[in-house]
Formats: sequence, C-alpha cells, structure tokens
Amino acid sequence: MGIFKHARHALRHLVLLAVVAPLAALTARDAAAQGAVKSVHRDWQIRCDTPPGAKAEQCALIQSVTAEDRANVGLTVIVLKTADQKSRLMRVVAPLGVLLPSGLGLKIDTADVGRAGFVRCLPNGCIAEVVMDEALIKQLRSGKAATFIIFQTPEEGIGFPMSLAGFGEGYDKLP
Repeated sequence: MGIFKHARHALRHLVLLAVVAPLAALTARDAAAQGAVKSVHRDWQIRCDTPPGAKAEQCALIQSVTAEDRANVGLTVIVLKTADQKSRLMRVVAPLGVLLPSGLGLKIDTADVGRAGFVRCLPNGCIAEVVMDEALIKQLRSGKAATFIIFQTPEEGIGFPMSLAGFGEGYDKLP
C-alpha cells in the first residue's frame, strides 16, 4: 500500500496543480533543456525558471534516467513544492506507450512502496503524480536506489533504476 495510496488523495487536490510551476510538466526530453541549473546534489539537480506571468522563480528537484535494457526509453522524476508551500509533489514523466491501467510502480532499495496511477498524457510522455508524505520523503532520504516500474503489457515491466544519492540534500535546498 505505502504512500502511493495517496494517489487518490492527490487527485482530490487537482486544484493545487493549477498553481504548480510549468517545470513540473517537463517531459524527459525537455527536463535537461528547460530551466537553469541552480545546484547539483550528486545525482539530482535543482532547476529553476520564471514562467511567463509568474511573479517568482519556481524550482524543482529533477533526475532523468533510462531503462537498464533500453537506452532509448527514458523517465524523469520531478519533486517540487506547490506555490502555496503546503504540499510536496512527486511527478514522474514516463514514455508514451505505457499501459495506463497498470500504473507506475516504485521500489526503494528492496521495499515495494506501491503504485500510483497516471493522471494524464502529454505529447512527449505520461504523468503519474503523488502528494509526498513524510514517510515517503524519509524512505527517499535513507534509501540508496529507487526503481520506478512501468508496464508496456500486463506481463512486461520495465524498471528504471535511479540513484537516491543527493536526494535529501537537494530536497532540503529546494526553495
């Protein structure tokens, strides 16, 4: 069950999404190109940008990876605070072609954290999103690696291993 049970809770807070920075809608291809790198925390980067019409710069903690067995299939994880500073979101941009009903799986080290549903697809990828609770943040801080799992068929999962080195430091510096 884990924190991904909060996916339903996140959907109830869609109003919060209206105030989230455009950085949060980055696709894997765009993540490396958009926003200035403000700091690097081992395997994570804080990227910031001032979207058109925004009063302030908005920042996100970002890491992009490719599948272990498919170098052309990528995934981007974006962690950010909502503009009202009340919620922490994890938005994962997965490649097109993902089997939507299967959702996005997450393991931290060897612990199965659970699954989150996809909330929408954009031209360059499909997005799963959860409101992060303290338990998930603690797991991400103390873990060595996270594996995000997408499905292209009900039987075929693709794992995206991601280093958690620097996550805690980057999260603490996120404005």
